[in-house]
Amino acid sequence: MSAPHDSATTVADLKARVLAFVRERDWEQFHNPKNLSMALAAETGELMEHFLWATPAQSVAIAADPAKRAKIADELADVVIYALGFANVTGLDLTAAIDAKMAANAKKYPVEKAKGRSEKYTEL
Repeated sequence: MSAPHDSATTVADLKARVLAFVRERDWEQFHNPKNLSMALAAETGELMEHFLWATPAQSVAIAADPAKRAKIADELADVVIYALGFANVTGLDLTAAIDAKMAANAKKYPVEKAKGRSEKYTEL
């Protein structure tokens, strides 16, 4: 059996795995929107720490460095796990939320105004 990977794993699969992990440990009592949002922020900070003070070019090199890549992958996994846990606890459909946000972003950042630019939509 091969290891799971993005092209063969659904968001529902991941949400179910996270929920099963939490239930096996009786952690649902600790998982609420407040705690999970705070854990998500903390893990995001740990991910960011790998790139602190690096230039954009250095950050690309850091992410490609095999010695650092595994630690970065661990932090990214923590971020996604907490995001999936948050979706589980709140009953949010992550795919629907992403789809709605992408549609809203497409309106805020039309290609003809935003392509190749980094300004906020209010400044385009």
